[in-house]
Amino acid sequence: MSGRNATLKKSKGRFDPVLAIPEAEAHFFLPGEVIANMEMIAKLSERHPVNCLVAGKQGCGKSTLVRQFAARQRRPLATFQVGILSEPGQLFGEHRLKDGKTYYQEFLFPQAIQTPGCVIHLEEINRPEHTKALNMLFSILAEDRKVFIDELGEIKVAPGVVFFATLNEGEEFVGTEMLDAALSDRFYVTALDYLPQEVETKVLHLKGGVDEATALTIVNVANRLRGNKHEPMIVSTRHALMIAEMVHCGASIKQAFIHSLQMNKNVLESVLLSLHVELGLKEHNGNGYQPY
Repeated sequence: MSGRNATLKKSKGRFDPVLAIPEAEAHFFLPGEVIANMEMIAKLSERHPVNCLVAGKQGCGKSTLVRQFAARQRRPLATFQVGILSEPGQLFGEHRLKDGKTYYQEFLFPQAIQTPGCVIHLEEINRPEHTKALNMLFSILAEDRKVFIDELGEIKVAPGVVFFATLNEGEEFVGTEMLDAALSDRFYVTALDYLPQEVETKVLHLKGGVDEATALTIVNVANRLRGNKHEPMIVSTRHALMIAEMVHCGASIKQAFIHSLQMNKNVLESVLLSLHVELGLKEHNGNGYQPY
């Protein structure tokens, strides 16, 4: 199992992964308290490796937060999809067959956790194919910070390493499991939610290329769909940005919503009509959201 955010270098006739520092994303906003928490996580990692769990609804910026942390702190990043794990030890490597001979293929994970200051992203940590697939993470995330693999020997977590685990919350996410209490107890927790109206509007304007009035209309439609008492719909900021980009390219707001969300046209018509007949839209303060 290989990880993302790695380039390749040639070594002894083969290509080995080299961990890379990601580029910072422009116009990414977080609550001030979350930014302060990220600074604390960075400081704590100077003392010892740290675990941070980022929870929230689908598409609210969890993965981007991890990348942004690595970019701002100038740290290499490696991302691993926990959702495809089916057995213990699969993160570290596996036995393979070549020319009739069996050999052990080491994956990126051992290299990443032994790289000082590396940011390790365990994506969708509550969605492994088999619950026991996470067993070998317990020692890595506990105080010992080491594990023994027969084929690799003892592997110790390097100084300054930060483990970020992300998960989508809610019963609507089929295939998710409640995170084991013994595992969740090892993490600091950061929760993310949808952006406030005026912040999300600014994001769509700056990143989606639409004017502020159009961005506000998109956000208001999205919020109406999110808050629909009869058929609530998940409209992530990611989806809202997709819609803004489609509108920027010439689509109507109605077309962009239908094609981006594959939603019921009648529900959308009702939301659009209710917005047209209202006199003005209330704006709310930014709740301390700042660029990060």
